[in-house]
Order: sequence, then structure tokens, then C-alpha cells
Amino acid sequence: MTDDKIYDLEERTAVFGEKIIDFAKTLPKNVINNELIRQIVKAGTSVGANYNEADGAESKRDFRHKIAICKKESKETKHWLRMIARANPNKKAECKKLWSEAQELTLIFSSILSPKKKL
Repeated sequence: MTDDKIYDLEERTAVFGEKIIDFAKTLPKNVINNELIRQIVKAGTSVGANYNEADGAESKRDFRHKIAICKKESKETKHWLRMIARANPNKKAECKKLWSEAQELTLIFSSILSPKKKL
């Protein structure tokens, strides 16, 4: 992501998914990368899809469930980025940037899910 933070989560998760797609297109096709590409595109783009579902949730419980899926998928994306960095050492810097955004999204979703403390 750029230094300009996007505070609209719908837009931010969509941009994240787009960046994952664009990154995946730069990876060389081979027996290892083909599976890694499939996995990272699936996980990275589902963050935004599930956020949109959470936004249209039918209940608080449904909202929390969808946000939990967003958190799970952003964490999974971090895993696949680590594997891609291992398989493609020349892509390590790009993986690190995307990993940082996935981590920020994970923390945002964790914060949404954390119980509010009463003062």
C-alpha cells in the first residue's frame, strides 16, 4: 500500500485484493508457484469479499462471524506471502509490503472483534 492510508475498509480491502492479483501476475509459473498463486489469490481477495458480506450482515452475530473470516483470511494471506518469499527470494521486498498490509488488516479485524471494555 502507499503511505496514504485508506480508512474506508471496503475500499482498503478491495485495493488489497487488487494488489494481490497484480503481484500474483508477476510470479513465474512453475509447479511450486502455481499452487502458491492459487492460494494467495483465493485468500487475499476473499478478505474484501467477506468484509462486504459483513457490511450487509443480518445480525450482530452474523457480522462478527464474517469479520472473523476476514481476520482468518488476512492471516492466511500472510502465510502464503511467506511461502512465496521463500520460493521467490527476488520477490521478498514486495512480499514484505503486502505482508505489512495484511498484518494491519488482521489487527483492524481483531480490534473490531475484541470485546469493548467498560470504563
